[in-house]
Amino acid sequence: MRISLRIMSILVFESNMIKLTSQISTALYTIDPSQSLTDGNTLISKDGTFEVGFFSPDASTKRYLGIWYANIPLKTVVWVANRNNPINDSSGLLTINTAGIPVILSHNRTAIVWSAPNLSKQAQDTLLLQLLDTGNLVLTNKDVVSGTYLWQSFDYPCDTLLPGMKLGWDLKTGINRNLSSWKSSNDPSVGDFRWEVELQSNNPHLVMWKGTEKFYISGPWTGSTFSAVQRLKPNPIFTSNFVSNEEEVYYMYILKNSSVFSRIVMNQTAHACKRFTWNYVTQSWKLYDAVPRDRCDNYGLCGVYGSCNINELPICQCLHGFRPKSLEQWNQLDWSLGCVRTKPLNCGKGDAFVKYVRLKLPDPTNSWVNKTMNLKECEAKCLQNCSCMAYSNADFTGQGSGCTIWFNDLIDFREFPDGVQYLYIRMSSSEIDKGKSTVKIVGIILASIVFISGILMIWFYIKKRKGKLREEAENNTQIDQDYDCYSQEMEAVFQLATIVNATNNFSINNKIGEGGFGPVFRGTVIGGREIAVKKQSKSSGQGLTEFKNEVALIAKLQHRNLVKLLGCFIQGEEKMLVYEYMPNGSLDSFIFDERKSQLLDWAKRYHIICGIARGLLYLHQDSRLRIIHRDLKSSNILLDKHMNPKISDFGMAKSIRGEQTQGNTNRVVGTYGYMAPEYVTYGRFSIKSDVFRFGIIVLEIVSGKRSRGFDHPNHSHNLIGHAWELWKEERSLEIVDSMLMESSQSHLAEVMRCINVSLLCVQQNVEDRPSMGSVILMLGSEISLPQPKEPGFFKGNDAFIQQYSTNQISFSLFNPR
Repeated sequence: MRISLRIMSILVFESNMIKLTSQISTALYTIDPSQSLTDGNTLISKDGTFEVGFFSPDASTKRYLGIWYANIPLKTVVWVANRNNPINDSSGLLTINTAGIPVILSHNRTAIVWSAPNLSKQAQDTLLLQLLDTGNLVLTNKDVVSGTYLWQSFDYPCDTLLPGMKLGWDLKTGINRNLSSWKSSNDPSVGDFRWEVELQSNNPHLVMWKGTEKFYISGPWTGSTFSAVQRLKPNPIFTSNFVSNEEEVYYMYILKNSSVFSRIVMNQTAHACKRFTWNYVTQSWKLYDAVPRDRCDNYGLCGVYGSCNINELPICQCLHGFRPKSLEQWNQLDWSLGCVRTKPLNCGKGDAFVKYVRLKLPDPTNSWVNKTMNLKECEAKCLQNCSCMAYSNADFTGQGSGCTIWFNDLIDFREFPDGVQYLYIRMSSSEIDKGKSTVKIVGIILASIVFISGILMIWFYIKKRKGKLREEAENNTQIDQDYDCYSQEMEAVFQLATIVNATNNFSINNKIGEGGFGPVFRGTVIGGREIAVKKQSKSSGQGLTEFKNEVALIAKLQHRNLVKLLGCFIQGEEKMLVYEYMPNGSLDSFIFDERKSQLLDWAKRYHIICGIARGLLYLHQDSRLRIIHRDLKSSNILLDKHMNPKISDFGMAKSIRGEQTQGNTNRVVGTYGYMAPEYVTYGRFSIKSDVFRFGIIVLEIVSGKRSRGFDHPNHSHNLIGHAWELWKEERSLEIVDSMLMESSQSHLAEVMRCINVSLLCVQQNVEDRPSMGSVILMLGSEISLPQPKEPGFFKGNDAFIQQYSTNQISFSLFNPR
């Protein structure tokens, strides 16, 4: 009897479990009008990819109905229903009301928190709410053909665009599918950033808004991509599509592999729109791309007819044929007024067009498109309208087709080194004729110069060679036979008399500085050109080797952030280097001077930091010779009249071959306060020891304090150690120069980024330091930066370096300033 009762109980229990399992199974995938989803339960898509339920973001206690990935460990919410109307407790439930509309209720079903928008009253009997495998929550009618939805969450995106979602307009219903950022990680309500398709012209495009201001635009669709994102070329992950017809205008991307997880997210940050893919190895989201990518992506940064090039300093330049509207503001790096034509248009007498290549096409808001016109018809159409300022193909795939014309002033250009787009801009005919004549004249002049120069060079070489042989025969004094200034790749040959006259016989009134090589004199040669002459002193620690080294290296280098060597002179004991004159002197004369430092606001200091970085990258990677400077310091950074930085003093530099990145020396040379620990300890120099020096210079620029001789009343740390301690205590802004606090208030994130980058550059271990390419990327973007590790030489003052000296290394530490 007991056994029978037990068997009966088991059978009843199993029967009930089967019924319960059946009910749960039904509830997992769909909800009909007789069911509801309460807080604590979830609805899941059939393939288990997505899940819908109530959640609380981060540290918040408020409850929202959202959709997230169900099968990855990191909870990633992709849609929120009641984002602007949270529930304060766990009383929320999702159901289909008697009118056939999905709603969220709370407080015992007495309060409607959210209801599906733009949905007319429906008969309840055959309705079904279902979460699809795409992440789309849909309301369907079971009696209607599958794929027809009465309402779908994909029509009302929040901050995330999933594969297969449409970003854009349904012109029949008026629905505008746009992305808007969360206010914060704790608050999914609508934030400042919005991304949508703009329809103001018949040339729709994507626009990112920050509040009511345009923040970034994609440019027009060019057939396979948007004008602003040329680097998103065919890839193995997704394909992009842009549809524009009478019923819909939208952007969509589709995954090529269904096993890949990908999403586009609108963030409340400067890199507002980010595309992620899921990394199964690290179990984390990997950033694939982001816009804006850098400052050049900021809408209208360079003003009308100004073009941005992230690889140049300053990054804004007027297009050819244009000049800054306000030169004074332009030189102060305020480009908002943009550029104007050097020759005004004259529509009545006839204008013409100049072709510009490798440009992002301008803001298409005031443009017009015809997909059937050819380029010749497009030009004629533009010439008929005096307000038409430019034209181009509408589609750049294949040989190009269609016509786009722009009206009024053109704005939002940037340059792409490998771009394929082109634009014809309206210009004055006189400007074009002048250009053609100038090219012709220049060509004739150049050809004549080359011919005459060739003859003169042959004559000069023969004459010089004969004179040298005669001088060697007559005198025991001779120029170093292994070296010849005249053979170097420099602009001019300087005779001693020329240099003496230019510097007023090396007058003390012309002396502008003193370095490890010797004194530096300012001079003016015939024609009015100013030069700077470095004259080797007898007490100089640098000899013929350093002299020859500097000439041989710098004569072959050409970069806007390297000082230009114009010529040299050597005869007996006299050795001189002739440079372009830098009217603002050295960087250290500004940042360490209480009065002059006030002239360097944060914008100028940031400009200088980026310029030094680009010059150093050129030395390490892009020059004909791979160069390690070995003596980079603030006194070796010179400033031209526009405060552009130029790296100088290459006497200690070393060239390396091929893919080589380091070397060794038994003679350690350099300056206290700038040398990397591995260099002092083992004589090992590398591109990373230059990176270490760069990090020190950035700290000096930010703080206004010298690395060498830094003194603090509360501790004995040097500048690196002081910066490191403040970083660990999250008080890094205390290191910022007091002169900067007012000008840097609006750039605090940029200041903190520079401090972070500087500490990454001075890390103890060579392998941990970034390359200069990575440094430039980190400075010019807002990607998340790694946390720095312990720096080298932070435990005390400059004397701490001395304990690293060894018997095998002779110290030759030059401190010219």
